[in-house]
Amino acid sequence: MKIGNLGGRLVIVTTGGAVDVERASGGRFTAEPQAVYKRWTAFRQWATSADLSAAKPFDPARLRPPAPRPPQIFAIGLNYRQHAIESGLDLPSDPLVFTKFASCLTGAHDSIPVPAIGTADWEIELAVVIGVCARDVSADHAWEHVAGVAVGQDISERSIQLRGPAPQFSIGKSLSGFGPIGPWLVTPDELLDPDDLLMTCILDGEEVQKASTRDMIFPVPELIARLSAMLPLLPGDLLFTGTPAGIGSGMNPPRFLTPGQTLTSRIEGIGELRNPIVAADPA
Repeated sequence: MKIGNLGGRLVIVTTGGAVDVERASGGRFTAEPQAVYKRWTAFRQWATSADLSAAKPFDPARLRPPAPRPPQIFAIGLNYRQHAIESGLDLPSDPLVFTKFASCLTGAHDSIPVPAIGTADWEIELAVVIGVCARDVSADHAWEHVAGVAVGQDISERSIQLRGPAPQFSIGKSLSGFGPIGPWLVTPDELLDPDDLLMTCILDGEEVQKASTRDMIFPVPELIARLSAMLPLLPGDLLFTGTPAGIGSGMNPPRFLTPGQTLTSRIEGIGELRNPIVAADPA
């Protein structure tokens, strides 16, 4: 099943288009996209037998983040071996966890404003949304707590992220528009192997990142197990799972996002983001 946020309303996406959940359920479930995760089990049960014949074509430009206001956002650094190598760092023995702020989340076709400082970087990532509260969950049962997965971009302003006596990851990665996710949420049962998904990042037609999620140092089930051992993962929480090699700051010479470019991010079985790069308004 694919669920989306179409202009602020919760929809189920089918081959025929989008079905408005509030209307199709007779008001049993609200139109608010974030609210569905608190009732995820009941929603899944309803959706399996729901009449989806009212699907209508829609404009993909209206797609907003499928989890627009997550209670918590977790992001993982250096979770692919080749990315750690290009960064000149040792492989981590534990997940490197930071956060992004919810105000940075944006849609699958929205513009990404980059500051004049000129060091905004791309990082394609598999984004995971929690559907069932997870506390002390084993890796073997971790996928049972996942509502679905989406394509994500952890856009990073490197000068802000790395300046000062200590790195400022959360601020440098949370500027306006720095968290595109979508185009919709795909439930794990739709995927042949949710732990082996090909991801590709393309900048103005040039492939800059290509890898499988099987190359993660800490796969999704391990991340959920380790995080849930320390604190509860709540329904609607969002997890950015790390990026593979091929970021701009790892190139020689470094390359960064500039206004006028288009960033396309694809993950097999899920879909793609297509985000124009624009200049940020001066502060």
